[in-house]
Amino acid sequence: MPHLIIEHSAHLNISVYELVQAVHQGAERTQLFDPASIKTRAIAYNDYQLGSNHQGFIHVQAHIIAGRTVAQKQLLSETLLKALHSLVNGEQLHLSVHPYDLDPEIYRKN
Repeated sequence: MPHLIIEHSAHLNISVYELVQAVHQGAERTQLFDPASIKTRAIAYNDYQLGSNHQGFIHVQAHIIAGRTVAQKQLLSETLLKALHSLVNGEQLHLSVHPYDLDPEIYRKN
């Protein structure tokens, strides 16, 4: 844990590989998780509409087991947002990060 799901517009001017690496390494830098447990993946969207002058978007969903403090969740979201900013080089992209709590009583994995 965590599961980091990167949703992004398909036409980014950055490598998706670099995007995945930056987010993954950002989660590692927080020292909130065992590095071996971090899972990161990206999903590209061809069809979307933004209500602004942004040319695209990157949104990170961070699914984590419930129990982290607000301060820990803020650290995670701020660290991941900084990682995104380091990649976009001033492009007009909408960037966002949202940690989600997973209820350990109903979350299952093998």
